[in-house]
Amino acid sequence: MQKILEKYLKGDKVIWTIIILLSLYSIIMAYSSSSNLAYRLMDGDATPYLFKHAIILIVGIVMIVYLQFFNYKYFSRLSQLGIYVSVLLLLVTLIFGVNKGNASRWIMGFQPSDLAKVVCVIYVARMVVLKKEHIKNFKEGIIPIVWPVILICILIVPADFSTAALLFVVCFILIFVAGAKLTHLLSIVGGAIVLFGFALLINLAVPGFLPRIDTWTKRLTSYESGNEGENYQAQIAKRAVATGFLQGKGPGKGNIKNNLYSAQSDFIYSSSIEEFGSVIGGIGVMFLYLILLFRVIKIMTKAEGEFGGYVSFGLGFLLVFQAMINMGVGVNLLPVTGQPLPLLSMGGTSILFTCLSLGIILNVSRTIYSDKTVLA
Repeated sequence: MQKILEKYLKGDKVIWTIIILLSLYSIIMAYSSSSNLAYRLMDGDATPYLFKHAIILIVGIVMIVYLQFFNYKYFSRLSQLGIYVSVLLLLVTLIFGVNKGNASRWIMGFQPSDLAKVVCVIYVARMVVLKKEHIKNFKEGIIPIVWPVILICILIVPADFSTAALLFVVCFILIFVAGAKLTHLLSIVGGAIVLFGFALLINLAVPGFLPRIDTWTKRLTSYESGNEGENYQAQIAKRAVATGFLQGKGPGKGNIKNNLYSAQSDFIYSSSIEEFGSVIGGIGVMFLYLILLFRVIKIMTKAEGEFGGYVSFGLGFLLVFQAMINMGVGVNLLPVTGQPLPLLSMGGTSILFTCLSLGIILNVSRTIYSDKTVLA
């Protein structure tokens, strides 16, 4: 068994431990929190959802194992093609995608924004290395790096503001870490805020012109007001956290899954705290993501090539930042966003692209130290 593990589980052993722990915990939570879906669609049988989730996780872990033996530097060039593919898929999704809640996010069961997030981060990691000598020059350094990111965020934002904002922030943090001037980045952020404000004014002048803005406004106002009728999901999640307290009610004994459609995805963290308590289901889960962030920072500082270091940090920060947003929503610190909890929430493309990111990170870490040592 040990020889098999040494053969297939390469790279940072701490990150592998986090992946295994979160995956096993995810299977437990997926089975427990999908009862709402089961009663509505499967006559109370949650087993099909469990099998589907487990199969996706297994495929994702196989992908991670394979990516450890794939030269991560190839992703640098692939990201150039990936940008064009992402733009095309996002355009097709906006026009022909499945519309739900005034938003078109899927096409044939695939969510292109998940691909776009990973591709954008890899592309930015590539460009900050290529533009290293001009990184402090706005025209020659920043603009060539930023414009594809802005284009993709513009294509994502009509259907999913939170994902666009998440990607925007992560890419700009990565550019800043690479040495860009803060004033240059803030000027672009300021421009984005002005454009968003302009969009709000258009929607006020022509009600319904941009229907998704009405959804964003309602979520923000309901969160600020604290009205239970307007903020039903967050209020139920908050009750779940309160009743879970320190030890939790026990696996399968939570109630949030019976009251929320998205207990197995957007509010999986609330379900975790309700059933396993604040110590294990709350702080314990959060601690795993924080350790992941610490490890990718270590990898970035020790990576042989700059691209490997930046891509590891960018993808790791993307996952952890997304996790923090989901957990913030779960405990009612943030308005509802719809961001899944990486590796824990049920999902298809989300889990697979999370595993893609982790596979690349582990690939980079593998080049730093031998298989029998752990990154110090």
